[in-house]
Amino acid sequence: MNESILIIEDNDNIRESTAEILEFSGYQVLQARNGKIGVEMASSQKPDLILCDIMMPELDGYGVLYLLNKNPVTNAIPFIFLTAKVERADFRRGMEMGADDYLTKPFDDIELLNAVETRLKKEEKQKAYHSNTLQSLEKLTAIPQTGATELKALIESRKIRQIKKKQILYYAGDQPPGLYLVLEGCIKTAKQADDGRDLITGLYYPDDYLGVSALLLDEAFSETAQAVEDTAVCLLLKDSVLKLLNKYPQIGNQFIKILSNNIRDKEEQLLDLAYNSVRKRLSHTLLRLSRQSPDGLNEFKISRDQLATMVGIAIETVSRTLSDFQNEGLIDKKGSLLRILDQEGLVGMKN
Repeated sequence: MNESILIIEDNDNIRESTAEILEFSGYQVLQARNGKIGVEMASSQKPDLILCDIMMPELDGYGVLYLLNKNPVTNAIPFIFLTAKVERADFRRGMEMGADDYLTKPFDDIELLNAVETRLKKEEKQKAYHSNTLQSLEKLTAIPQTGATELKALIESRKIRQIKKKQILYYAGDQPPGLYLVLEGCIKTAKQADDGRDLITGLYYPDDYLGVSALLLDEAFSETAQAVEDTAVCLLLKDSVLKLLNKYPQIGNQFIKILSNNIRDKEEQLLDLAYNSVRKRLSHTLLRLSRQSPDGLNEFKISRDQLATMVGIAIETVSRTLSDFQNEGLIDKKGSLLRILDQEGLVGMKN
């Protein structure tokens, strides 16, 4: 085992005991007793993974992560916080800044080794994710070659964040740290009504960008984003993206097209909710999901719950209407997999 791990921790006992566990397991371990030393060691030694305490004198864990993210040499190194804090705000702040995981103190040997091994294995997949994504950037490569090259370099330099099914990527009201690019899986965005009901406003698949409107308007997120399944995303930091937009207006034009398409879809959704029957609303939603299908086929996976929150009807009504559509030969449904059989029939659905 050749992987090297940097531990940044001001408590000598915790730092040394953690190092002992990792060394016994075959890892090469570097130790830093404060954040300032840790940043210097990360830049010079380029470890494979960093474990970092949050509450430290001179430079806390957030400051360490901020400086590492600014440095092209260190911004892709997997980063795990060691913290005694469990408040949601602290978790959200760290994840928004680009942390990969948390270990809550006190942790045992198994928790430590599982977190380290899992993160290092996921890091091995990064090149494959990047390769697939960079090969399918046609949506944004109708721009000068130098601009396309810089955009691809920006994506390639960013670390990948793994989001578990049902995990929140960001909440409505959060300040956007940048753009999220979906590499694998699916993210849904939703708004919540005063009575607590959710309305799904969008589904995002590989090569889709989240947060375009918040970035261009310089506003907080207006929707909550949650993983529909295990998902991988890449965060493109706000300052880096804005520099590219200012340097290459053509990139900005492509993002404006993405934003315009999102607005058009939401307008259609609002029109459906206001004036159309349940059957027509559901048919329009199925057609919209078919257009967004990442594989180019007329099939996609979606649950009854998700369809209900997109169309604004009860789950029982979704089930009954889908059964009707299937009996009429419009769709085929097996579990959560739904396939469009008669697109013209759905398009021409009477109100």
